[in-house]
Amino acid sequence: MKTNLVVAVVVGAIAAIVGVMLFTMQATEQYAISVDPFKDPQDLFVTARVTIRNTGTSPLTNVIIDYGGYADKISLLKPGEKFIMSPPPGNALKEVTVTSDEGIKVIMPYRLPTKMPGMMGS
Repeated sequence: MKTNLVVAVVVGAIAAIVGVMLFTMQATEQYAISVDPFKDPQDLFVTARVTIRNTGTSPLTNVIIDYGGYADKISLLKPGEKFIMSPPPGNALKEVTVTSDEGIKVIMPYRLPTKMPGMMGS
C-alpha cells in the first residue's frame, strides 16, 4: 500500500516538473506567433477566417497577413493579443503567409473542419 502511494507521489511530482518546464519554455520565447487559417465550404458559400495571436513575450510590429494577392497589416500586436481577420472575397484560400519586422515568417495552409453526418455542410 505504501509503495503505491510513493509511486503516485513520484509520478505526480515528475508530471508537475515537466508541466512547469514546458510552460516556461513556451512562455519565454520572445517573438512567436500562432496562425490559424480556417475555411468551411458550404453548399452555397465558403466561410473563412484567419486567427492571429502573439504567443511571445514581446510585441510584434508591422504584422503582414498575406492571403495571396491581398494583404492586411496589424501595426502592433501585443503579447497575448488576438485578431480574427477575414480574407477578401474571391481569394483562392490556399495558404496564408504572416511576417513581422522581428523576423517572423509563418506559411500555413487553410484547415477544414471535420465533417460529420447530419451536420450542416456534410
